Amino acid sequence: MGKKSNEERKKVILSLMQDKHYVPMKEKELAVIMQVEPEDRPVLSALLNELMLEGKIEISKRGRYSLIGQSEASGNVDKADALHKGRQGDDGKDNAVITGTFISNQKGFGFVEVDGREEDIFIPDKYTGGAFHLDTVSVVLIKEKRPAVSYGRAYRSRLKASQDAGIRPERTVGKIVGIVERGTTQIVGTYEKSNRSFGFVIPDNNKLSSDIYIRTEDSMGAMDGHKVVVDLISYGDKRHSPEGRITEILGHVNDPGVDIMSIVKGYGLEVEFPDNVMKQAERIPDSISEADMAGRTDLRETFMVTIDGEDAKDLDDAVSLERDGENYILGVHIADVSNYVQEGSALDKEALKRGTSVYLTDRVIPMLPHRLSNGICSLNAGEDRLALSCIMTMDKAGRVLDYHIIESVINVNHRLNYTSVNKMIYLKDEEERAKYPDATDMLDSMYELSKIIRQNRHKRGSIDFDFEESKIILDENGRPIDIHPYERNAATKLIEDFMLMANETVASHYYFMEIPFVYRTHDTPDPEKIEKLAAFINNHGYHLKGNKEEIHPKEIQKLLAEAEDTPEEALISRMALRSMKQAKYTVDCTGHFGLACKYYCHFTSPIRRYPDLQIHRIIKDEIRGRLNERKKEHYNGILTVVSDKSSKLERRAEEAERETVKLKKAQYMEERIGEEFDGVISGITEWGIYVELPNTIEGLVHIMKLPGDRYVYDEASYEMRGTGHGKRYVLGQQVKVRVDGVDTLLRTIDFDIVEE
Repeated sequence: MGKKSNEERKKVILSLMQDKHYVPMKEKELAVIMQVEPEDRPVLSALLNELMLEGKIEISKRGRYSLIGQSEASGNVDKADALHKGRQGDDGKDNAVITGTFISNQKGFGFVEVDGREEDIFIPDKYTGGAFHLDTVSVVLIKEKRPAVSYGRAYRSRLKASQDAGIRPERTVGKIVGIVERGTTQIVGTYEKSNRSFGFVIPDNNKLSSDIYIRTEDSMGAMDGHKVVVDLISYGDKRHSPEGRITEILGHVNDPGVDIMSIVKGYGLEVEFPDNVMKQAERIPDSISEADMAGRTDLRETFMVTIDGEDAKDLDDAVSLERDGENYILGVHIADVSNYVQEGSALDKEALKRGTSVYLTDRVIPMLPHRLSNGICSLNAGEDRLALSCIMTMDKAGRVLDYHIIESVINVNHRLNYTSVNKMIYLKDEEERAKYPDATDMLDSMYELSKIIRQNRHKRGSIDFDFEESKIILDENGRPIDIHPYERNAATKLIEDFMLMANETVASHYYFMEIPFVYRTHDTPDPEKIEKLAAFINNHGYHLKGNKEEIHPKEIQKLLAEAEDTPEEALISRMALRSMKQAKYTVDCTGHFGLACKYYCHFTSPIRRYPDLQIHRIIKDEIRGRLNERKKEHYNGILTVVSDKSSKLERRAEEAERETVKLKKAQYMEERIGEEFDGVISGITEWGIYVELPNTIEGLVHIMKLPGDRYVYDEASYEMRGTGHGKRYVLGQQVKVRVDGVDTLLRTIDFDIVEE
């Protein structure tokens, strides 16, 4: 925000809001209008907070800022909110300007997603206004309404994926009238040389409808088949392709690792750390000093273990358990990363920029350099480490009687893994138990307490979407050689139970202290989506009880339990999940619907999640008595930005992880074209049936390739019925399929039915 003083900056903000044309805006929109750089957004947030404390501006319930009384003075209270909902403007015409994110489609049309609006806005090809994928755009609604089917299969597919099994007959239609901010400045794709003067890059992202024109002098000498990174120079128009400049050659499309690196670059994930970050990491010592331990509770004599996957290297949580009569004293000890990553440092800025570690099939892109994540911050067995410990005294019913949140020094006794611990506590494998004679009694008590905690969560209605994750084994060249379900066992559940308990305890403590904090929240589902879920499951003989406006999570839990081990279990689980809202990070503690709890935060993984690191700083300030009014004001100024940014970066990481799994599954089946497999029908749509194999791979049998002449999709019964012959396909039906084709670019797999 330049070199102005804070007072000068506040005058600029007030001047903007005093303009007669100003309409109340959200912080992000103000940042765009005022051309605030991303790294200066926390400053803007703090200034807006100061102006509110000074009584000069106010914020609406939907997060839009204005001068005190400005909305009322205009004669249209929360006019901006009305516009963002798409209501009519003052002239009675449907010309309200809405700001949102454009999601393009390779066929030319697209959609605009708007914060706070359940339904996105359909943008026909002729109304895209030159917008590019992920641009922030201004849209006006138009009265044109079109039947969904007129926009083709891709549109219908999007509706089904984002809503439910039924297709809505109409869609809100809009016209893009302005581009507020470009969202895509760089793309990844495959280079094809056309002649000596130019070539084209075919984008990997199939949402982009145009190839990128590359002049030879901007090609970096790329050859046909090279995967490249391109900076966009121009975005093109109806007559001209977008133009770009190649800035990096990742390698040939067939080179090992290039496929994953293309996804990494496509999502804007940074693999290497900047030099200033690495230099700062190198200055951090390899061991803790006496000065580091000053003022901390010494827990090095407390017996504790870490329990992780066999290949885990960043160990950020340890657990301990002691008995006091019938009570349990459960300790959850979390690496004190904040001791080494100071707020505002190069390490901190880079961690906030990344938001989270990203776990791909062949690599981990860490939030922090390995020197920290695998070194001084990792709770390695036999080494003194700094921690934040949440020590809870619990009775035999699993109730927390007392707890302490303290800074500590710990020394882990054993580094255990899930497979080993499962053998010890669940299978009672004597050979495995003999390896850790000093740990078995504690582990048995942990297993006992874990079952009590899990049972309590189940009683209150906590929902467990137990979808099978995929474990993908790669060879030295990155090719998939085996894929099978990832097993959740007693040990993984035990650690999950203890981490959830610590997260709830910490969130509850700081909520009642009424201090600035970052919570993990999951809102109650939208009533309209619950109504649609109820209508859908009624066709299968299931029912949701209670008020659809404020459904209790226990009703979703009961539904999943009823559907368990039935042919429609997978479908009903997916439909129920789609009716849920996304969990996110917020400064307001509004509860977690899925876990059926009022108070929840992420406290247990500061090595790989920024919100955990952020609240560790707040916790330590409170413990040390440093959380004065000035500190609280500071946190109030930055936590909304931290929460919003962390939520977005988490979604980006999840999408990248999903894409790498889909890619490796496609590559695995590419080697098996023509082979036959037994599978189960996992989904039915009007364009075909989906079949899932025991190894978690799913493929599509297109409707035109089903045996017989003609089929009709029955939406009510969710089945595919043949006309003129007796064939019928239903959910859960076992079928034999043959791999017909694979598209590794689109990451899709096609099956044929093998008739018995």
